[in-house]
Amino acid sequence: EKMNSAMSEEPDALSVVNQLRDLAADPLNRRAIVQDQGCLPGLILFLDHPNPQVVHSALLALRYLAECRVNREKMKSELGMMLSLQNVIQKTTTPGETKLLASEVYDILQSSNMSDVDNANEMNYRRRKAQFFLGSTNKRAKTVVLHIDGLDDSSRRNLCEEALLKIKGVISFTFQMAVQRCVVRIRSDLKAEALATAIASTKVMKAQQVVKSESGEEMLVPFQDTPVEVEQNTDLPEYLPEDESPTKEQDKAVSRVGSHPEGAASWLSTAANFLSRSFYW
Repeated sequence: EKMNSAMSEEPDALSVVNQLRDLAADPLNRRAIVQDQGCLPGLILFLDHPNPQVVHSALLALRYLAECRVNREKMKSELGMMLSLQNVIQKTTTPGETKLLASEVYDILQSSNMSDVDNANEMNYRRRKAQFFLGSTNKRAKTVVLHIDGLDDSSRRNLCEEALLKIKGVISFTFQMAVQRCVVRIRSDLKAEALATAIASTKVMKAQQVVKSESGEEMLVPFQDTPVEVEQNTDLPEYLPEDESPTKEQDKAVSRVGSHPEGAASWLSTAANFLSRSFYW
């Protein structure tokens, strides 16, 4: 019902792209999304959206979809895909983390049918370009796995998401709700403690780092209780007021992903209908 209300409004665009991102996070949905007539062209158009959060979320969705090798050729040949990714990378107003993510998607698609040598050269060129945009302190992104006590429903997940989005240096994150985990990709110059500080600021959750011992066993390592100074992300727009925030409507769709594939499929068709209506294909 909410989908039908004023489809050109920004809250709907953000809501739709966030839903697509969450659906794409589940490997079981990735082929279906790319085969759908409306979703891929919609995500490409979202790359040119004025709201930086919409662009970043669309890139995360594309990054998930590109994980599936079978999808890559179709994604690469989709009208406007590579050009739109280049535009995001080259635009001076694009936040550094978004540029890095766009470069990563571009690399994966560009190398989908190249020889290994060409592939390596192209990837190195793109990586150097991404580092140039991010500044010399960034050698590469690193991945931190967090176990988050209190991450047990979608409202807590939204709180956690908002806290992480505000940290300068966070590139992307994926939630594994069933095991109360969050996998965060961050710039190498950002301390993992900053993530713990941000999550602790929610007052209802606390993070521990998941690390592997030499024997390969996973261990939980608590962070020190002293808060770390976190540099705020100033590039992102103000969050939407509570009454028009799209996250409230997310509960039903997000909780269905994976556990009930038919729920994901029905939501996918709703998203595709929304996209085809709002972009007039």
